[in-house]
Amino acid sequence: MYCEAVLGAEIGNKIERLKWSLWHGQVNKALGKIDDLETSIAPFSETYARFPRLVKALSELRTYIVNNRHLIPNYGERYHHGEAIATGFVESTVNEVVSRRFCKKQQMQWSKEGAHLLLQTRVRTLNGELGTIFKRWYPDMDLEVRRSR
Repeated sequence: MYCEAVLGAEIGNKIERLKWSLWHGQVNKALGKIDDLETSIAPFSETYARFPRLVKALSELRTYIVNNRHLIPNYGERYHHGEAIATGFVESTVNEVVSRRFCKKQQMQWSKEGAHLLLQTRVRTLNGELGTIFKRWYPDMDLEVRRSR
């Protein structure tokens, strides 16, 4: 019992270090810490009832990090430069868009992939990056908004 408590505390520390690595944009270190976690939880394979779910969650986290490594910011650096790190406005937008489109009362529903792509587009719009992307794809495109009188 004591051994499991010690291992549990060690795993908790590794999770905290994993979060720190992600917070500071250190993707490769984070992936290494997932490897460490997988090794650390191995002794619990027979005694922890939800072990398969934990292994699956770590695998999904690894996949997410690998697939989105170019989008993972260094919040520590942003903080030190006085840049905004709050995500409340993003979470609010996500909640609004997702809840409307995944709601069964709506005629049109989004797939998870479709919602993810929509949110990427919305973020790029809010960051002022979408116009640059369109200009790269369509160099002759006129992005100026003309108001009619």
